[in-house]
Amino acid sequence: MASPRIGIHLSTSGGVFKAAERAKEIGANTFQIFSSSPRMWRPAKIAPEHCAEMHRLRGLYDCMPLVIHTSYLVNLCSQSEEVREKSIIAFRGEVERALALQAEYLVLHPGSWRGLTREQGLDLAAESISKATHGLDLSGDRFRILIENTAGAEFSLGGSFEQVAQLIERLESHVPVGACLDTCHCHVAGYDLTSEASYDATVQHIESTIGLDKVRVWHMNDAKAALGSKLDRHQHIGEGTMGLAPFRSLLNDPRFAHCAFIAETPVDDPEDDRKNVVAMRSLVGKLVKA
Repeated sequence: MASPRIGIHLSTSGGVFKAAERAKEIGANTFQIFSSSPRMWRPAKIAPEHCAEMHRLRGLYDCMPLVIHTSYLVNLCSQSEEVREKSIIAFRGEVERALALQAEYLVLHPGSWRGLTREQGLDLAAESISKATHGLDLSGDRFRILIENTAGAEFSLGGSFEQVAQLIERLESHVPVGACLDTCHCHVAGYDLTSEASYDATVQHIESTIGLDKVRVWHMNDAKAALGSKLDRHQHIGEGTMGLAPFRSLLNDPRFAHCAFIAETPVDDPEDDRKNVVAMRSLVGKLVKA
């Protein structure tokens, strides 16, 4: 099994390409960024020379894939037509910037279907993604939109593997699509990864719903909250309610050898990013059976 792609969500302060330099400095060989402010509707403009420098540095440092996380404001299944239309425009900008940066993956939280039925939410999300990507050249196998599972809040689309699979199924005939799974979201949604038996059961569940080949990124986050609590609170690797076992299992599982493993852990100290990358790297090749 090849050495896994391990990284973290990084700042783009000083220019988007600076994230590649930060990844190299902390020993990461993949990373995730926001391509625009995650809390503002106004889209960013990325200078072509910054896109070119990002691509050059990633090649120089063998830092692949580049993952971009969509703005938190985007809600593609909102019952509000105004919010939905703004989200479609914003998401199209996300895709355009991802293509300009030659990113491999764009991660999306589909949104909240509050005020609708879940089925209506799925339909609206699929329709909105199709609208947002209409006319863009998404041919080839380099770029994919990844649907992320959520923590299981009542109206949040993607709180179960089945919902992620259903949205992928609605999209895959005309949009390059896959899945991003978050360990913290899995845990607090009730999917247990902490023991050998529960890990195997959860992976079998992923295989029977989403499909293991569709999973391209794991967000590697320990949880501050309990199993099944539905509280999305990330913790440093091995310091939360999940412990080290799930991360060790994932990093050494040949069924996920094609995936990137990217932490979105807290930054309470300047060395925290490095600490979490080192923590993940220390688990590679050290699979311990329970």
